[in-house]
Amino acid sequence: MSISSRTTAGPRDAGRPSALSGPNATASASVAARASTRTLETVRDGRGHVTSQVRRTVLPSGLRIVTEQMAGARSASIGVWVGVGSRDETAATHGASHFLEHVLFKGTSERSALDISIALDAVGGEFNAFTAKEYTCFHARVLGEDLRLAVDVLGDMLTDSLVADHDVDAERDVILDEIAMHDDDPDDVVQNLLADLAWGSGPLGRPIAGTVESIQAMTRDRINRFYKKHYVPENMVVSVAGAVEHADVVRTIKKAFGRNGFLDGQAEPRSPRGAVRRPRVRGGEAHVSRPFEQVNLVLGVEGLPRDDDRRFAMGVLNTALGGGTSSRLFQEVREHRGLAYSVYSFAANYADSGLVGVAVGCLPERLDEVLATVRAELALIATEGITAEELSRGKGQLTGGLVLGLEDSGSRMMRLGKAELVHSEVLGIDEVTARIDAVTLDEVRDVAREVFSRPELLAVVGPE
Repeated sequence: MSISSRTTAGPRDAGRPSALSGPNATASASVAARASTRTLETVRDGRGHVTSQVRRTVLPSGLRIVTEQMAGARSASIGVWVGVGSRDETAATHGASHFLEHVLFKGTSERSALDISIALDAVGGEFNAFTAKEYTCFHARVLGEDLRLAVDVLGDMLTDSLVADHDVDAERDVILDEIAMHDDDPDDVVQNLLADLAWGSGPLGRPIAGTVESIQAMTRDRINRFYKKHYVPENMVVSVAGAVEHADVVRTIKKAFGRNGFLDGQAEPRSPRGAVRRPRVRGGEAHVSRPFEQVNLVLGVEGLPRDDDRRFAMGVLNTALGGGTSSRLFQEVREHRGLAYSVYSFAANYADSGLVGVAVGCLPERLDEVLATVRAELALIATEGITAEELSRGKGQLTGGLVLGLEDSGSRMMRLGKAELVHSEVLGIDEVTARIDAVTLDEVRDVAREVFSRPELLAVVGPE
């Protein structure tokens, strides 16, 4: 489980105020009454047969359900996306999102931790969860005929978890081991160092798993309050893809998630996280000594927020810079100069900020030459942009990777859930590929010039 787990606490919604109380009751009731199901996308083959259909339903409680029916699929994947991550934590709750993800696997009033594991293992299902800076996802992949079981288990876990004292104490030790594991991973250490450089002690700058100090200080009551505050219908999206039928999925979800009055209230779905006050990205440099054989470095700058219209141009730029074996950095750093085995670029986007960077692993004696080479390539691409050939190749790589990555139900479920939660819209594949194809050389040059003129961040981890 990438930054995962389980728990329980009795009737889930006790104490949660209804959206119908207070001055906004009439408006909320009106919104709920207008909630409906609609078709977002239908794809047909050359004979007119439907090969894929995406539909969306919003329940009166604010829970959103998005499905994609895939013709010929035999598997079904489900993800429950919760709009809470490490950036929603305070200093006192640092690590609570990830801690809670672990604890939710530990048992409910109906199922023990072993019961939860056996249920999916018995049908050959895959079951996991992960925590990110802005959301948490619990997901499963099963045969189509076993989807109801997967929905029932997830609904039970997320709405009726016990969050028991002994489970919190047991998972505390597991998470401390996980933190120690991350501290032994050069990539994790350098990426956490980069985030700290960029945003300091702010929510985006803190490691997702928490720190040894914050996890040791975490209490059951603190985690349970965090659970009840954020795990509410209006802050959740259920995405399902594969051998599914939308109306049947909605009925199954209403039954599984309706335990203990969880879906009884009325509310509007929470809007995507907005950029209320953009966090300032600071320039700077940091070196951390670790007894590693290699030096791991990340050279970065502030990037783009996730809804920036230039994100498609940034995607092409990132691909041309370090997105494959034909990219500039791979060819110059590895193929021509033999300076490093691993070199790639990345673009991380959040609601109100982002990072663009280059990551390299090299021998200590080659650090200076690697930095000089990478800086020269960034300066060149900021000044001149990319070539027409690189533009065409970047578009093809992005489009091909997107389409090939959606061959299975799990990938499609992930695309649907994340799009609905963070954007409140699901763009069709054709629309996404059209936006990629519309990117011009001028747009790539302009975004490269702007981004790579920003203050530099340099994080280095390696031997003294």
